[in-house]
Amino acid sequence: MSLSDAEFAAKQSELAELRRRSTELESEILEAAAADPFRLTGFYTMYYATTGFMLGLVAAAMSLVVNVIGAPIVGKSPLEIIRIYLTFPLGERALSVTGPAKVYAVDNGVVLACGVCLYLVTGMLLGVPMHVVLARFTAKSSTAFRMVFAAVVGLVLWGIMFYGILSWLQPMVCGGSWITDGKLLPTWVAAGTHAVFGISMAALYPLGLFSPYHRPTTSV
Repeated sequence: MSLSDAEFAAKQSELAELRRRSTELESEILEAAAADPFRLTGFYTMYYATTGFMLGLVAAAMSLVVNVIGAPIVGKSPLEIIRIYLTFPLGERALSVTGPAKVYAVDNGVVLACGVCLYLVTGMLLGVPMHVVLARFTAKSSTAFRMVFAAVVGLVLWGIMFYGILSWLQPMVCGGSWITDGKLLPTWVAAGTHAVFGISMAALYPLGLFSPYHRPTTSV
């Protein structure tokens, strides 16, 4: 379709006007977004789940340090709990001893490092429900109450993990139930470890609070 010079000039003018108007609309939208930043309208579950995942790593490390320091006091190896955790992938071999010195058959540094990673990853997974529960139910509570509450939640998680899941999962997968065996891992040690984990999560709680970003404004 051919256009006359006048029609062609009119369409060019119309296109220029549309481009100008499009630029104005984009500018107005950006200004409105800057003046009305993101406002949380409900509980930010995804954020607290993500931060709980990260804080769980630190809390698990803190509980592991407590175990390493406390184990020799009761005559156990500093990494005894790691060996017990290793019974999940390795079975009874993780606890077997050999030779007259009664040294562990599995005494490889790389294997123990993998056990530590397993312990920390478990803490990261448990940190998700722990932090979400703390954020939802103790946001306006005192630090002392939050720590007590977190210790109780830690004990609940211990009960679920040990007796609701591992008590039947480990025998099914590995042919034995070493993690929940009170002779290998005393009940008070397992429960105390989870309580320390919960208290650590409560201590780290302020680091995982949601704080919306505010665009800095420049004064004219």
